[in-house]
Amino acid sequence: MSDAPVDANSTCVGPKSEQAGKASSCEGCPSQLLCASGEGRKEDPAVNQIKDAMRIVKHKFLVLSGKGGVGKSTFSSQLALALSLNDKIISKARQGQAAMDEDEDEDMNVTQVGVLDIDLCGPSIPRMFGLESQQLHQSNLGWSPAYYKDNLAVVSIGFMLPNADDPVIWRGPKKNGLIKQFLRDVYWGDSLDYLVIDTPPGTSDEHITVVQYLREADLDGAIVITTPQDVSCADVRRELSFCKKVNIPVIGVVENMSGFVCPNCKNETKIFKPSKSGGGEKLAEQFGVPFLGRIPLDPRVMNACENGKSIIEEMPDSPASQALLEIVQKVKNQTNHLHQNKTF
Repeated sequence: MSDAPVDANSTCVGPKSEQAGKASSCEGCPSQLLCASGEGRKEDPAVNQIKDAMRIVKHKFLVLSGKGGVGKSTFSSQLALALSLNDKIISKARQGQAAMDEDEDEDMNVTQVGVLDIDLCGPSIPRMFGLESQQLHQSNLGWSPAYYKDNLAVVSIGFMLPNADDPVIWRGPKKNGLIKQFLRDVYWGDSLDYLVIDTPPGTSDEHITVVQYLREADLDGAIVITTPQDVSCADVRRELSFCKKVNIPVIGVVENMSGFVCPNCKNETKIFKPSKSGGGEKLAEQFGVPFLGRIPLDPRVMNACENGKSIIEEMPDSPASQALLEIVQKVKNQTNHLHQNKTF
């Protein structure tokens, strides 16, 4: 992971260099005075504390997008719900069959999944899991998540607000402090197979903070969400550039809302047809990263999210569910591949 500040000049010598803030290449950099003070050469103790806390998590990845309203939190919640399902339910869903009650207990080796919502100003994750009435609790082990089910835990600032309509009006340092606490102080249990970190749109405080704190914690990478239209792809292009600059591996690009499939006649209509960009697949090709797939528009997806349900369990035969199943398998394959090829 690069130590250079995200907003640094392209020829940055790095904040840990003896020439930090003094070299000619530092002129005009927003971080010049901070680097010259020597603060950048001091190791934040939270980095190692978070590294230790994250040892129990096998796979951890960010869900990113440069654009708001592309369905990032929808994808994060449905991905987590899908990852938490056992093999028998997934197998039935691939055949378009709904699971039976007894299928829930079929596999005792369940996948343990956590969702961390760091969209501090727009925390929609509690609603998407139907957990709005839940709260975070503290114990001698740390903060206890809210549980959707035994193997799916959720943490969000939304659980800490006295009123769901209360705005979060915080500057950067307070946001950074809470993200640090979430990463360091949440007790997820003995182990997690997957930690899905849902982020706000853009490349600002929350993104810089989570990347810096996870730089030693074996972050698998990022899944980047876009919609097909050119204006979305333009913003997501910046997000992919951000990933490249801070050395975050890109697990892949997902094109959400790629078309509307009529539930009656099954014909597909391209609602957000790109005129120049070529959509998510072309974007992935331009940056040399995997394209994970397309998820079509489906009003039943919205209904599932509004009611805290998994679309794969509720409507396994829908095109959106089948597309999500393929993407989930690719995410599993890609994260396993990245994990096996890391040097420890």
